[in-house]
Amino acid sequence: MKIDNSIKGLNGQPAVPAAARAPAQGVAVARTPDPLAAQVELSRTSTKIIQEGDDFSAARVAEIRQAISEGRFQVNPEKIADGLLQSVREFLADRQQKSA
Repeated sequence: MKIDNSIKGLNGQPAVPAAARAPAQGVAVARTPDPLAAQVELSRTSTKIIQEGDDFSAARVAEIRQAISEGRFQVNPEKIADGLLQSVREFLADRQQKSA
């Protein structure tokens, strides 16, 4: 079995230590945009939640955590599927609006 010790950077290229990336004294280097500073677009659902101030409930999170630890938490696959389908519909509608 071969173990690959290389670490990939954000662009899929091998990560290079900072010391190896540092330019020599007096050398001008063109900087590329920071990939971590990318622009983010929120879905309509996320935007709606933010605008309505629908904060998460710490009490509800604690309640769910307790139910999971006690083994009484019930997963509702229909609700999950409905949510996924709604997300896909919103994604496709946003994509269609952008291409129009």
